[in-house]
Amino acid sequence: MEESALLVLAKLGFLWWLMIFGVGIIKGCPDDLVVKLPGQPWVPFKQYAGYVDVDENAGRSLFYYFVEAEKDAQNQPLTLWLNGGPGCSSVGGGAFTELGPFFPRGDARGLRRNSKSWNKASNLLFVESPAGVGWSYSNTTTDYVRGDDLTAQDLLTFLLNWYEKFPDFKSRSLFLTGESYAGHYIPQLTNVLLDYNEQSKGFKFNIKGVAIGNPLLNLDKDSSSIYEFFWSHGMISDEVSQTIANECNFNDYTFVSPHNESESCNKALNDANKIVGDYVNPYDVILDVCYPSIVQQELRLRKVVTKMSVGVDVCMSSERRFYFNLPEVQQALHANRTNLPYQWSMCSDILQYHEEDGDRDMLPILKRIVENKIPLLIFSGDQDSVVPLIGSRSLVLQLAKDLNFQTTVPYGAWFHRNQVGGWYIEYGNLLTFATVRGASHMVPYAQPARALHLFSSFIRGKRLPGRSHIPIDG
Repeated sequence: MEESALLVLAKLGFLWWLMIFGVGIIKGCPDDLVVKLPGQPWVPFKQYAGYVDVDENAGRSLFYYFVEAEKDAQNQPLTLWLNGGPGCSSVGGGAFTELGPFFPRGDARGLRRNSKSWNKASNLLFVESPAGVGWSYSNTTTDYVRGDDLTAQDLLTFLLNWYEKFPDFKSRSLFLTGESYAGHYIPQLTNVLLDYNEQSKGFKFNIKGVAIGNPLLNLDKDSSSIYEFFWSHGMISDEVSQTIANECNFNDYTFVSPHNESESCNKALNDANKIVGDYVNPYDVILDVCYPSIVQQELRLRKVVTKMSVGVDVCMSSERRFYFNLPEVQQALHANRTNLPYQWSMCSDILQYHEEDGDRDMLPILKRIVENKIPLLIFSGDQDSVVPLIGSRSLVLQLAKDLNFQTTVPYGAWFHRNQVGGWYIEYGNLLTFATVRGASHMVPYAQPARALHLFSSFIRGKRLPGRSHIPIDG
């Protein structure tokens, strides 16, 4: 009996040793294991970072950051997250500002835990895409001219090669998620994965869901809704709003020439943007703004610069940039292996993206995704004026009509911790539109608890909780 107890203790000790020293149940790439990031608190899960080659002849490689689920990682799904731009970093955005396990500390020389990280519900994979974003690079300068099609093909190659590094995930449920211009990235990636599955006689991607936050889906509709949002929030005058409504034809709105309108329309648009842009953060109109030049100087002087607004650190992006450019951080992440001639930045200065691709209508691709029985969630932070919920909601309704879907859950509030988390509607058991109350363009950044609830419900196939009666004291 005594020997059995000792044996049990020995086994427990061995399992503890495996967990601490990164020799876990999941087979990962040992060369990419991140032992510990500078200033990082201890965590009970492993993280990996490094490069995946997508074109060896051109010398084109994409940088990734992967973090295991906090618990039971070997049985949890894999979620890919992409930020938008086009040309902005998913590692800097999603991983270290929104839904990953760490945020930068106020002194930008260490990290703090994100208690609402999505790795509580899933394994998480973040990719800096396309080449030229963050630490992703190419040895062929023409590769820095990219567009939607090439970006999707590179991500297909990336995933196939990443699975060779992490073979345990080949059969795992895969969720494809992102925000903003990922309204293009994610549908078009899903499209090429579906094409691959149709042609493959062997391995197939096990796609279980697509979720995109504040997504650019149709530039004409999303652009016109910006000015509706401004007016509805009291941010522009009735006169300017009426001029825009009467004079502007957003059917001709493009990334290349957004003001290809009448003189009176252009003047009204300029007036609206000037009034709003100088004084508030358009990505979250209720948050205060951070002044990067002041913050960078304070960080160099080793000052703590955390600036809180409505419970959110509005200077986190500056803290993140300072942290990522520390040599010891790049070494720990196995990043910048070619000593790039520029600093890491959230959005690329060298990428030349095909701006005309922004005009593409994503609804036909979204229709194909849903017709393949893949659940689709479109969610919107309701304080975002850049891609407002006004446009996204109407586009989801149009998609439901195109699919001949009936309403399966009528529009109503969903709840988190006995408070309204937002509102949502479901069509045909496969298509959902949800808002997140008090959230920004970057939903997990401004409302982390509600965002985690929304995400966890989606990947578990559960509907958001409604409440027919709210208890009132008194």
